[in-house]
Amino acid sequence: MPDSVLWFRRDLRLRDHPALLAAAERAAGGRVLPLFVVDPALWDPAGAPRRAWLVRSLAALRSATDGALVVRTGDPAEVVAAVAAELGADQVHVSADAGPYGRRRDEAVERTLDGAARALVRTGTPYAVGPGSVTKADGTPYAVFTPFSRAWRDHGWPAPAGGPTGLRWARSVHGEELPAEPDLGDLVLPEVGEDAARERWADFLDVVDDYAERRDRPDLDGTSRLSAHLKYGEIHPRTLLADLAGRRSQGAQTYRTELAWREFYADVLWHRPETAREYYRPELAGMRYAPPGAEFEAWREGRTGFPFVDAGMRQLRAEGWVHNRVRMVVASFLVKDLHVEWQHGAREFLRWLRDGDLASNNHGWQWVAGTGTDAAPYFRVFNPVTQGLRFDPDGAYVRRYVPELAHLEGKAAHEPWKHAGGYDHGYHERMVDHAAEREEALARYDEARR
Repeated sequence: MPDSVLWFRRDLRLRDHPALLAAAERAAGGRVLPLFVVDPALWDPAGAPRRAWLVRSLAALRSATDGALVVRTGDPAEVVAAVAAELGADQVHVSADAGPYGRRRDEAVERTLDGAARALVRTGTPYAVGPGSVTKADGTPYAVFTPFSRAWRDHGWPAPAGGPTGLRWARSVHGEELPAEPDLGDLVLPEVGEDAARERWADFLDVVDDYAERRDRPDLDGTSRLSAHLKYGEIHPRTLLADLAGRRSQGAQTYRTELAWREFYADVLWHRPETAREYYRPELAGMRYAPPGAEFEAWREGRTGFPFVDAGMRQLRAEGWVHNRVRMVVASFLVKDLHVEWQHGAREFLRWLRDGDLASNNHGWQWVAGTGTDAAPYFRVFNPVTQGLRFDPDGAYVRRYVPELAHLEGKAAHEPWKHAGGYDHGYHERMVDHAAEREEALARYDEARR
């Protein structure tokens, strides 16, 4: 049999990899060429944290393939066909891509390969259940999470894939050096790659039973922090679900639900690709918004005068990651206190997040903004003070990221305006009256819905 190409995308691992198994089986007795294409359409708009993560993940994958990984830059429709021709391969194997751009790209690659009597073979998906697979009885997609999650659970998913036997890497095709890492400044990323992902997962499994109680506390290390590893496919959600299968704790159940949210948003994007940047509920597109000006810049830089919000935005720039509870609070503040349209915040997150995932990020923003997949979300206006007092009860999270408030003990860090000397170290005063802006936000929603 001829050699095969395995084109890596959002599946930068060797274990639990059905497309790798398919490529190895096709090349039985032959070799598999591991390929990654640096696609300018994805690389150029990516923020520095995502670029750096990708480069480091590729370095880990190159090491795992004993240096065989071929990296090339360019239009995949041209690069993939050229590599297949150089190798003499008649098949290029991939994990199916469910994203709007990825589907268009793969169709273009498939046409180019077909013209040369070669095939693009899709095996597996980055999700436990491929987007588009779970529908209502009448074939229409789900628009609300809870019934989707029940149908998703009932649908089920395959067990993790085993490892290939007799795998040999092809080394006859030359590639390029990895792209240069961008300058991250003071931003620090954790360890990257498949081994790091599995180590992080193993550590989290030791405490997953406490997840339901700890997951909303940004002052604690209560979440898995696997989002970026999942985004790049360094570990597969099917692997996580298999490890959780025997656990009956509330923490394990809640974590499975969080994985279902990720799958739900991918499914929404599959059926409604325009909602990556347009309103899921178009009737709210005509709402009155404020242009992103000085207040937007203050939000971006963590200078709003609301400690919980500012801590979140500073964490974003320090780590390329924000705790999910805080993501909801800072998003609500931008849209409902500052009245800035959700797309501006979604773009800012994608610029800085190491786990920036189009489906989860943008639909999460729409959920907070009240324009997405939920029954009556316009009533949800997060109070940035009470949220901080509830989920960071001792103020540790705020003091960690807002040093101007480090001198305030306990809950005082959330309300410096109530304490003598609260502003002694240069912290900003509150830029808006939350109660008044909440009423204004609800009035604007009612106006848009009429």
